[in-house]
Amino acid sequence: MEYEEQQVLKKSEKSTVLLVRETCSGKVFVRKRLKGCHSVYYELQNAPHPYLPVLYGVEEEDGCTVITEEYIPGGPLGMAAPEKQFRSVAKDLCAVLSFLHGKGIIHRDIKPSNILLAPDGHIRLIDFDAARMPKDGAKQDTRLLGTRGYAAPEQYGFAQTDERTDIYALGVTLAQLLDGAPYQARYLPVLRKCMNLDPEKRYQSVRQLEAAFFHRRRGALLGASAFAIALAAFLWLGFRPVLPPQLPLPQNGIQNGMASRDGQQSAPDAPVALPAPDSPHWDGETGTALWGVVPESGSDKSMRYCWRLYCDDGTGPALMQESSMSGNNTQNNEGLLFEMSFAPWLEKNGDYHFEVAAAGDGVRYADSGYACSDTFAFTGENAPLLPEPTGLQWRAKYSGEKMVYFAVWDNLDEYAGGDSFNVRVYNREGWVVYNNIWTKAFMQSHGDGGIWLNFPQPEDAGDAYRFTVQPQSSRPNNYRSRPEPDPTSENSFSPWLTLQENSGS
Repeated sequence: MEYEEQQVLKKSEKSTVLLVRETCSGKVFVRKRLKGCHSVYYELQNAPHPYLPVLYGVEEEDGCTVITEEYIPGGPLGMAAPEKQFRSVAKDLCAVLSFLHGKGIIHRDIKPSNILLAPDGHIRLIDFDAARMPKDGAKQDTRLLGTRGYAAPEQYGFAQTDERTDIYALGVTLAQLLDGAPYQARYLPVLRKCMNLDPEKRYQSVRQLEAAFFHRRRGALLGASAFAIALAAFLWLGFRPVLPPQLPLPQNGIQNGMASRDGQQSAPDAPVALPAPDSPHWDGETGTALWGVVPESGSDKSMRYCWRLYCDDGTGPALMQESSMSGNNTQNNEGLLFEMSFAPWLEKNGDYHFEVAAAGDGVRYADSGYACSDTFAFTGENAPLLPEPTGLQWRAKYSGEKMVYFAVWDNLDEYAGGDSFNVRVYNREGWVVYNNIWTKAFMQSHGDGGIWLNFPQPEDAGDAYRFTVQPQSSRPNNYRSRPEPDPTSENSFSPWLTLQENSGS
């Protein structure tokens, strides 16, 4: 068959991806030329699946693998979709990954830009250039492939990748799609387990994940925070998808909103690299990281950051944690500084430093380089835990015509002003339906000694709720943050509160 080149979709030293039109039939295909042997595509050609693009040809040519595959006219997944669509996407992804893993294929690059929503309403998982089949007896991968922010730790050479590697990336991807969705409460704890740094602590198969995802009856919803929302954002949301421009289908010189008179498509401008965050440093011995705000790091003027936390215990710096996160609503000093508490992750004694980069949206902006902080000497490995909150109670009062509720406890005076508290609210089914994180100082100035908890209306009228409190230290060398109990004991809960018809925000 002969093809006419329509558009260069991607070009690098190792690959070229073209949109082509077959001269005889006029049909449009995607044609890839990948350097080296990519045997996974041969396996996929003989194992079709409705949520994978159809492969029409795979051949070797001059040391390259040439693939001709179906063109998918849909676009990348969007954020905060209706719950029905989100569940459909999650179920489709579980189905196709279960199929691939059954064939021994690990995708290794699951991310929103590699998931297209086709016109039939189902997803198509694309781009198997990084895919592999595990090798018996191998301790680690020979090639380190994947996308930063989505790649599991083992993809950096710590171990051989397997099904759990895709489960990690799937958790990151689904967490992004939940960002801002009102129904995110019931799913986030499952995704948190997917994203555990230790593969042994993740779901061990997609079947396990699917069972937990669609049948588990508890979750966590992130609320606003005056001080440490960055901590919660990392734990639960963490990332925003890097979405490429939608690729239109050329038809008679008209290209889905990007048309020209001669039928030629102009290539998008290359993303502009963002400046690196200025002056990353520790705020004394509080365990709080500070850096200069990058005013715009996304096409929607949102701020996103990638960061890495290292510890040197005398044997050399070791990576302790790495992630991406939202950067909105976490500034101080008139919006010039970003702040985030790393205290809950300071576990063993040593010299800690962090690196931070501004994360672009991949369309207008590219990621900046990393800027490195100074060193914080952590010596609190064996320090006592912060006191456990006692006497948890609800406080209710009217705000205008609405009843508003606050979480309070008896021993707030035992904490420092910079200590913060993560309050989680549970319903009778065991779901975490809301949470909020305030410092003691902010509680005293804005909550009359309590943390405000906002309930939606009207669906929650008559429902019953209770809360827990997790203290987080601002003095990590003297007091450690209390760990989140798992499972939570009955003694850790407040009494039940039954909302009235006039309650709300």
